[in-house]
Amino acid sequence: MNPRSVLAVCAAAILTMSSISQAATEFELVNRSEITLQPPNPLRGDASPKAGVLWGDIKLPAATGTLVQFRDGFASPPHIHNITYRAVVINGEVHNDDPEAARLWMEPGSFWTQPAGEVHITAAQGDQTTIFLEIMEGPYLVQPSSEAFDNGERPVNIAARHVVWLDPSDVSWLQVPDDASGPEISFLWGEPKDNERHGAFLKMPSGTTGTLESTGEWLRAVLIDGELGHRRTTDGAEVKLVPGSYFGAPNTISHDIACMGSGECLVYITAKGKFAFATK
Repeated sequence: MNPRSVLAVCAAAILTMSSISQAATEFELVNRSEITLQPPNPLRGDASPKAGVLWGDIKLPAATGTLVQFRDGFASPPHIHNITYRAVVINGEVHNDDPEAARLWMEPGSFWTQPAGEVHITAAQGDQTTIFLEIMEGPYLVQPSSEAFDNGERPVNIAARHVVWLDPSDVSWLQVPDDASGPEISFLWGEPKDNERHGAFLKMPSGTTGTLESTGEWLRAVLIDGELGHRRTTDGAEVKLVPGSYFGAPNTISHDIACMGSGECLVYITAKGKFAFATK
């Protein structure tokens, strides 16, 4: 099958996948164990990536969050997308760049953006390489390089080791006692202010507990690394989350979260409006 046919079948299959949730108009929690990853292109067999939707519907003009898993050695043909997407590496290593670019492998905790219309390839190495992929508005299509266009955006690749972190002394969004070390935040995209959509990392040392609250319309969070305990403040039921899990809610709901285990926790947060994390 030629690359154009592969991309067409892949796109059609992705659009038929069912979603788990729609907009964050009420509290949502999806643990990684609840997600069944399916090959969007069954004709490629084991060579095909697998995908599972956390929220939204990629068939519609709606925001969507998806887990995508690649086999070791995966490499796509050059292609474009009709919309811009953002992604974070959860497991393994990913290369996403111009087809002629030297391989630059991004490790877990790395973040990148892929502008609509720009020709690129995606490659993966490592066992069960997994990413989180986010779009602000669908539908999500995979299209051949011959349909490339320039939408004015430029790609951003940030390796985990190059993420710039802010501590509580730098930003009012983090609230900790004066004598305590604590969480850090990194603003990744958008405008982190009232009524604007944006994305950020929240990093929590092992043993950190606190409350995550949104002052905007909605907040969604995906666990990238570590073990996180989540308790919705309205009902007291705690759930243990593993990487690839998701919770989201409108601003009427706050979240008690705790970084469990021996390692730190890394959470990707996408929100409309400001949020704050206060330790206990």
